Amino acid sequence: MTTISRASGAVSTSVRDILIVICIGAALVFTAGLAQSETLHDAAHDVRHATGFPCH
Repeated sequence: MTTISRASGAVSTSVRDILIVICIGAALVFTAGLAQSETLHDAAHDVRHATGFPCH
């Protein structure tokens, strides 16, 4: 009985984690979709320079 209880608890935890990741991903997609293209370019530009990748 204890093994079954632990297994069902692990499943509910992983389902919860998957739902959290889906919500975060959806928020990022909708935020990027509604942002002005210039804003997205500037954000990506700054991140590329901060991580040391050339962009031009």
